[in-house]
Amino acid sequence: MDRQAKEKTGTIKRVDGQRVVTVQADVDDGVLVDGKLRELEAWIKAADLDQRIDIVFKGEDEEQAKARSFLSKAFIVALFVMAAILITQFNSFYSAFLILFAVVMSTIGVFLGLLITGSPFGIVMNGIGVIALAGIVVNNNIVLIDTYDRLKATIADPFEAIMRTGVQRLRPVLLTSVTTILGLLPMVLGINIDFLAREVTYGAPSTQWWQQLSTSIVFGLAFATFLLLS
Repeated sequence: MDRQAKEKTGTIKRVDGQRVVTVQADVDDGVLVDGKLRELEAWIKAADLDQRIDIVFKGEDEEQAKARSFLSKAFIVALFVMAAILITQFNSFYSAFLILFAVVMSTIGVFLGLLITGSPFGIVMNGIGVIALAGIVVNNNIVLIDTYDRLKATIADPFEAIMRTGVQRLRPVLLTSVTTILGLLPMVLGINIDFLAREVTYGAPSTQWWQQLSTSIVFGLAFATFLLLS
């Protein structure tokens, strides 16, 4: 950390009669603010500061808290709306439960992907990725459940209906998942293609923002497809 003294007009700030000192700082490119905040919180706790000192984090931390609250509510509302539509269309709570259960299980793939790539969980982009992933996973499961329900009406043996469903829908489900994964793979790997300069770069700063979102979708979809076809 570099510190440099600068001339500035002295001011005294007060909030509710209490004196306030504002400390501002920026992080280097590629460093997540959330990780540094956790380090600061640990340092403050270990420093055993005077009990009269109250430290409040503002700025990006405050924005992330708002985003966390909004995305959590958005995910719950999305699940509720999807459940209502599925129950109406399939006329079955069990079918709707199977489809939505796959959505919940796909989040395991998201965290496995972050663990494999060594990336931290970003509230905004990973959260948006999880919500987008829910829509993709639902489509694959709807195709299978709908096909199974139609075959079950003409085939007495449930196991045979399951096998025929897998045979008929294996190719469409795999093609949908594979094309989505391959399309997002360059963002996961941080590949940036500059058509004007005719060069390809890896780990460019412009790809870091989208890398979290694409990682969530790619690994979550791969895990959900594996569960779906296994």
